[in-house]
Amino acid sequence: MRITKQILVRRWALTTILAAAVFAVLAVSDLRLEALSGFGTADLQRFSTAQQYNAAFMVWPSLYAVRAGFNWGLDYLLMPLYAMSFFYSGIIAREGFAPGGARLGRILTTLAAVPIAGTVLDAAENALQVFMMLNGATDGLARIAFTISNAKMMAIMVGLVLLLGAVLAQVAERQKKRLKSP
Repeated sequence: MRITKQILVRRWALTTILAAAVFAVLAVSDLRLEALSGFGTADLQRFSTAQQYNAAFMVWPSLYAVRAGFNWGLDYLLMPLYAMSFFYSGIIAREGFAPGGARLGRILTTLAAVPIAGTVLDAAENALQVFMMLNGATDGLARIAFTISNAKMMAIMVGLVLLLGAVLAQVAERQKKRLKSP
């Protein structure tokens, strides 16, 4: 199925705005959790030992565990939004900088899939963290979660670069249109 460039840009803008809004709510909620308990769910991404996880899980009494669960759930809502935003960003950047399908175009098309893989890693990371909270953390599971988190962050960085590329492509296109109009 082919879509027009106008629809692509509209979908990109919508998913980017929604992803930013959900991310803002998640960030505020996680900062609140961290202020109340000393640990936020984002802090878990830096943990690589069972001792670190257990320290966080011990200070999350049932009220804070519910907040953490809310954050994880909200993160699952954010995942498809940022994956679509970054994927669309890659396609828009490709069309803006390599419309003929040259080598750069193939590279950008391939890079557009990286954030989708990052979403899968993000889901696995969250599931593993919830599993450790419910069943106890081990150093092996903590190390796996840490490795998955680092890979996910690399995929998100690729997505952010694609987003920047899409913004630059849109700015360049608008400037071309403005110069062409009398």
